[in-house]
Amino acid sequence: MQTNALVLTVAERLDDRGDIMQLTLRGAGDLPAFTAGAHIDLLVETAEGPVWRQYSLAGDPSDRSAYRLGILRDPASRGGSVALHDTLKTGASVHVEGPRNHFPLAEASFSVLFGGGIGITPMLAMAWELSAKGADFILHYATRSQDRTAFLDQIKSFPFAEKIVLHHDDGAGAGPVDLARDLPEAAVGTHIYVCGPQGFMEWVINGAEAAGYAPANIHREYFSADVDVTGDSYEVECAVSGITVTVGPEDTIVKALARGGIKIEVKCEEGICGTCVTDVIAGEIDHRDQFLTEEEREEGDQICACCSRACGKRIVLDI
Repeated sequence: MQTNALVLTVAERLDDRGDIMQLTLRGAGDLPAFTAGAHIDLLVETAEGPVWRQYSLAGDPSDRSAYRLGILRDPASRGGSVALHDTLKTGASVHVEGPRNHFPLAEASFSVLFGGGIGITPMLAMAWELSAKGADFILHYATRSQDRTAFLDQIKSFPFAEKIVLHHDDGAGAGPVDLARDLPEAAVGTHIYVCGPQGFMEWVINGAEAAGYAPANIHREYFSADVDVTGDSYEVECAVSGITVTVGPEDTIVKALARGGIKIEVKCEEGICGTCVTDVIAGEIDHRDQFLTEEEREEGDQICACCSRACGKRIVLDI
């Protein structure tokens, strides 16, 4: 999908349940088209300087008049969400790149969507797209309680509201998600999609794998990830530029190359957005990211340079 640099206006801000801020962004006319699962990169001004953060598009992909986001205020994050909640007002201008889609819908006879907390945002876009196609699906939306459930007022009016099952940890709604009950029997045409807190996602993914789902039928997108970037020192050779740098125990490929004069664009710094994916010519990779699929990892020719490392003493990049 083409990446676009845009300056958009906050047409509406709604402070919703669960410390989630809903934003409606508009431009001078129709915005670049997107498909369900896509996100945009938003430039955020923090106390430490400007940073890029990724937010899933939650609206109807057929509506090109606006981009709709849900942003959780997370004090435990690296400051981007807190800065947006504290400073962004209706009428403000925001710098955006995208949309890009690393979490697209697959052709399926039945799609099962699991959204935990803020992970509901891409699931809503998926529900819109699946509903428009007349496809068979169900959306399980899990939150702590009804009063922590963002988008609740809109959900009631969606044309696919009957396909959304609300799950609350306090026992309301359908009660907590029960994979024995809510995960259909594995079938070739059934695909699972999950987004939300890392623990919730891993629980659903592990449950689907244990139920016999093939890896290709389990789709996931991480909003954040705990990643350990440390390890033994090794060398990175750049085949095109002819530069070789050393990546230290507390270092990353991106930082080491920057000191050598080679810049790799980075946005999330957690191995979840794919911005820094770089081609590998030689060397074994210690994958630390949550972006590449298992099949892509097995091919061994791509690395997320913001967090992943070499298994040995040397790796050769195609830059």
